[in-house]
Formats: sequence, C-alpha cells, structure tokens
Amino acid sequence: MLDPAWPPGQLVLALAIVATLAALVLRAVRKDRREYQRFKRLRTTRRRQVMFRKWLGESFVTFGGMSVVLILLGGAHITPLLAQLQAWPVLRDIRSAPELTAGLLVGLTVGIVVLTILAVRAARAEGEGVTSIGDIQAMLPRNRQELGLGALLSINAGVVEELLFRLALPAVIFGATGSALAAVVGSVLLFGVLHIYQGIWGIVGTTVVGALMMAAYVISGTIAVPILLHVLFDLRSLVLIPVAVLGVHKVDGNRAAVLPPM
Repeated sequence: MLDPAWPPGQLVLALAIVATLAALVLRAVRKDRREYQRFKRLRTTRRRQVMFRKWLGESFVTFGGMSVVLILLGGAHITPLLAQLQAWPVLRDIRSAPELTAGLLVGLTVGIVVLTILAVRAARAEGEGVTSIGDIQAMLPRNRQELGLGALLSINAGVVEELLFRLALPAVIFGATGSALAAVVGSVLLFGVLHIYQGIWGIVGTTVVGALMMAAYVISGTIAVPILLHVLFDLRSLVLIPVAVLGVHKVDGNRAAVLPPM
C-alpha cells in the first residue's frame, strides 16, 4: 500500500482513478451495449450459456483485478474514509443506536424479500411475465442450466462489485482528493453509469441500489454486509423470480435447445 505521507502518492492515486474511469466507461459504452444487444438476439441456450460464462470470467478478472490493484494502491485510506463517513451527523446518530442500526439493516433485507414476493404475485396474477426496472429481461435464465449460471453471476457480482465500488474505488478517490463526499458520489454514480446497457431506468435503478449498498457498508462498518445484500438482490432477479414466475427449473436446456420468445 502507498504511504499516505509519500509526496507523489496523491498523483499516483489520481492517475489510477483516471485509468480506472477510462477503462470502465469505454468498456460500458463501446463493448457492453453492443454485446448485450447481440445477446438479446440469441435463440439457442448453448450460445447464451457461452455468453454467460464469458461475462462471469470477464467480470471476475476485470472487477476483481481492479479491486486488488486499487486496494494495494489506496488501502491505507479505507479506514480513515470509513471513519469520516461514520462521523457524518445522520450516520453517526444511526450508529449510536445499535437497535436502529440493526433495524435498518434487517429492514433493508426484509424489503428485498417483500418486493420479491409482490413482484412474483403480480406477475402470476397478470400472466404477463416478469416486469423489471431496466432492460434485463434477456438476462433471465430460461432453463436449469442457465439458472446455475445465473446463480454464479449473482454471487460473483455481489463480491467483486462491492469490493470495487464500495471499498477500493472510494478509498482511492478519497486518497487523491481528500473528500469523503467525492469518494461516495463518484463511486456510486460510476456504478450506475456502467449499467448503461440496461437503458436510462437501469442506470437510475442501479444508482439507487449502489447508494443503499454504500449506506449499508458505512452503517455496518463491514464490507461483508453489502456483499451479502448485493448477492441476495441479484439472486432475487436471476434465480428466485425466474423459478417462481417462469418455472425455468423445470426446463432441461439439453432438450429444449431453441428458445421461445420471453
């Protein structure tokens, strides 16, 4: 880790931020959107599974690798940033009441469960499939084989994305700018923008989710909490709802190779 007292340290961290932003934004704008549009046109589960595995590997290497590099560069700023955020009046008041802290975290978890139940009931009642915020319909698994990949994608995203956007990147921004506000706003907005392939509502929705995950991290004081919540949220979308609404666990992808429209 870079010593915060090392004079060129801020410059190194600033360059790391620029490189990270350039790599992620270019990837989202030039690659992810085109790739997702092609994915939406795929008609066989074999090709869809190939793409799922590709995304899984790329996400693990890209986001996981960036997390490691940024933590090695700015890890010394993780604890000071967390302490400064926890000193913000509202968050300080919440943390000063353990029962309120526990209530908020439990409430967030229960909220995810309740929203899932309501979404499942509405979809079953209307018979029109799954509604969602953002263009993610094509990503919903269509059979048992895709369901397993959906679970792996959910777990991987929960781990590597939280390590990058809630732990590593905010610490580097804080180390380069000295601003806790810039660290929070910058990392949350970038998290939302990277979901541009889901359309404007996908950006809005994931930005809100990113803000909630950041709040969960600061209030709990451990990155394990937002990781768990993120995994649960993604499992809700890519496993539970497809099973409960579409019954994809009953479909054998080895027999139904060509997919009907959603």
